[in-house]
Amino acid sequence: MALALLISSAQSPAATFVYVSNNEDGDIGVYALRADGSLQPGARVPAAGKVVMPMSVSPDKRFLVAGVRSKPFAAQTYSIDRSSGALKSVGTGPLHESFPYIVLDRSGRFLLGASYGAHLVTVNPVGADGRVGETMQVIPTALNAHAIITDNTNRFVFVPHLGTDQVFQFLFDAKTGRLTANTPPVVQMKAGTGPRHLITSSDNRFVYLLNELTATVTTLALDGKTGLLTEASSASALPPDSKLVPGGPRGPTAPKRDRDNDIWASDLHLTPNGKFLYAAERTSSSLGAFSVDSSTGKLTWLGSTPTEKQPRGFRIDPTGRFMVVSGEKSDTLSTYSIDPSSGALKPIGKYPTGKGSNWVEIVAFD
Repeated sequence: MALALLISSAQSPAATFVYVSNNEDGDIGVYALRADGSLQPGARVPAAGKVVMPMSVSPDKRFLVAGVRSKPFAAQTYSIDRSSGALKSVGTGPLHESFPYIVLDRSGRFLLGASYGAHLVTVNPVGADGRVGETMQVIPTALNAHAIITDNTNRFVFVPHLGTDQVFQFLFDAKTGRLTANTPPVVQMKAGTGPRHLITSSDNRFVYLLNELTATVTTLALDGKTGLLTEASSASALPPDSKLVPGGPRGPTAPKRDRDNDIWASDLHLTPNGKFLYAAERTSSSLGAFSVDSSTGKLTWLGSTPTEKQPRGFRIDPTGRFMVVSGEKSDTLSTYSIDPSSGALKPIGKYPTGKGSNWVEIVAFD
């Protein structure tokens, strides 16, 4: 039975909806993004388990898939109501492991997952009804696979590994859903940087890599024919006078850290026009902003903005006008307007959220 949202299309003229997974509460918060960048809270939708975290929206915007990280590991699919944004559970499929990152390929027919703790990646088929099927491929990789993305052509897949400072490069068969190693299979990054998240430029010429342990963003040039990455440049998301120091791996399998000034970067996103890139850092609870040189991919640091405590996830809306930020140690979300000429962030408001809020998805309908 659908969990109805108390949100009318008249109150949300852009028909834009925000979904936030609340890790500790085991549910997903649903909001309408108003035309002025404010949020109207709606339903809190339960997930299939106690710990819900990564999410992915199908290319046709019909479904949202959420990854449950408590046993039994699962992918829960919800249908998205175009008029209200309401989520309705349509089924739950098995996941091979606990995944901090899942993504639907650009056809929506396959769900790709990366497991930090099990050091592997997987592929699951996805039915026309959005349901996730049994795992069809499991590939052991290296220490701490932290994310997985496709390029814009859906022919290449990249997986950063925090524990070995590598990015794995795969060829992807969009017809069968099979992954095979590219040649060479990995790109070795600087030791101790901790590759975490990736995002591809809209022109498919560059892949930007966020390094968790140094809060640097590396520009990787993407060869559109071979699918191979080459390091081009790097920039720090922290102010020049930052007192933070390079960190170490975290999580249940990592040694305990006793410093409260370790760098701990979390997420990165580009504006739709590719002019600006933002990266979140959890220890300082800040967002670093960069301008992007479209010809070289080079990033230039613009400034830092304080945000929600321990920001784990954020997202930029499809118009490029607004940003929504969650904090793992905060009971609110923040929204910001993005200055189209300078990239500066201006706070709009704060809105209630659940415990351990982390992953943010934004879906806009015409």
